[in-house]
Amino acid sequence: MIQTYNLIVMKEVETGIVINYYSKISVAAIKITDGTISLGDTLIIYGYYEEVETCVNYMEINHKSVMKAKKGESIGVCVPERVRKGELVFKIVPD
Repeated sequence: MIQTYNLIVMKEVETGIVINYYSKISVAAIKITDGTISLGDTLIIYGYYEEVETCVNYMEINHKSVMKAKKGESIGVCVPERVRKGELVFKIVPD
């Protein structure tokens, strides 16, 4: 019997840049430079020293919870590790 597997190929799309990091609450402020970011999206922040992967479970614009943000907006997203200003943000999407 031959088994077949459906593999989903994913790619990274540059979506934004870190503009600030708030260490006491572990939140990255991200300026969206292209596309959109929605709840449930997986983001990878490529840093100078390491990369940080996070799933967007909650995000805010001007201290108000939102479900989706688009190009030109700045959002706050919880991150598991420290990130730095100027690091690039990529969204994982199906290819």
